[in-house]
Amino acid sequence: MPADRLLPSTEAQDLIDLAKEIAREELAPIAGKYEETAHFPREQFRLLGQAGLLGLPYSERWGGGELPYEVYLQVLEEIAAAWMSVGVGLSVHTMSCFALAHHGTDEQRDRWLPAMLEGGLLGAYALSETHAGSDAAALSTRARLDGDQYVVNGTKAWITHAGEADFYTTMVRTSDDGGQGISCLLVDAATPGLSAAPPERKMGLTGSTTAQLMFEDAAVDADRRIGEEGQGLKIALSSLSSGRLGIAACAVGLAQAALDEALEYAKGRTQFGRPIIEFQGLEFLLADMAATVETSRAMYLDAARRRDRGLPFQRQASIAKLVATDGAMKVTTDAVQVLGGAGYTKDFPAERYMREAKVPQIFEGTNQIQRMVIARELRKG
Repeated sequence: MPADRLLPSTEAQDLIDLAKEIAREELAPIAGKYEETAHFPREQFRLLGQAGLLGLPYSERWGGGELPYEVYLQVLEEIAAAWMSVGVGLSVHTMSCFALAHHGTDEQRDRWLPAMLEGGLLGAYALSETHAGSDAAALSTRARLDGDQYVVNGTKAWITHAGEADFYTTMVRTSDDGGQGISCLLVDAATPGLSAAPPERKMGLTGSTTAQLMFEDAAVDADRRIGEEGQGLKIALSSLSSGRLGIAACAVGLAQAALDEALEYAKGRTQFGRPIIEFQGLEFLLADMAATVETSRAMYLDAARRRDRGLPFQRQASIAKLVATDGAMKVTTDAVQVLGGAGYTKDFPAERYMREAKVPQIFEGTNQIQRMVIARELRKG
């Protein structure tokens, strides 16, 4: 049951059709095998770059597509529906470009952004630390200015693409002034003193590498600082607001894939002489799954349209992330239930979808943090 989309232009429809074709022909056929062997899909990211899908919301001047977030997110949803690890990776890469695209100088953008947007480079976003996850202002990775370089020491945790990325948008402490003492560095992956730990052994998204990122007297040129010293936390939080919409879109794509799998199975499986989709217990379950998918899609599109119009959207982004990721967890769990015993086996992708649905409730700010953001905005009245 393909998503029923209301797109703003024929160009947007053509882009969605391209994303569907890539998803169907290049991603879906190998997703299960790659996930089973924890194989990182670097070639697939290069393919997305060649197709012009790695820089959709950014300026054409630097190689982007200059398309509304409303369109970018629906492309992202189609990619995630075929392969969640690639969808999440696309979202992370887009967020990793945000600091340079929105807070860098023209000279910095001219120098680095084209390769980031055209597929030559893959990005990662390094904010979290073992003791500074939800409390980002507590990070301790320190950068000390020494002449025309920052010397960086510390460890980042839970970094998507760690050890695979070509650049890391990294938040570091440049003074002891709490949240005002954080700065943003665009770190080249080849920087001496920078290394990645072995990948985490995860429940799902095993094709997406996640690891610690370690800085040991890593020297980063001072001209790689994005924005002024002390602006890093502000940059990080503005990046996350947009990144949460990316995760919401990925979660909807995953839920759509689970719904499609459950529908196909329910139409083909017979019991008591008729397809099980005709039994009211399953009809209602599938109807609730469809309602959850479409409600979640509407939430992220509403937030995206606000963003595209320059309106405040932080509260709506948190609501979309909360609703879509909680919804994906429910829909994928219900998909396993529709398939019954078959859903608990690796012969069908439903069990993988269910495992993959858990982590979107955690990253880009846990859903408990989203509730705090929403409540804070409500208090402002």
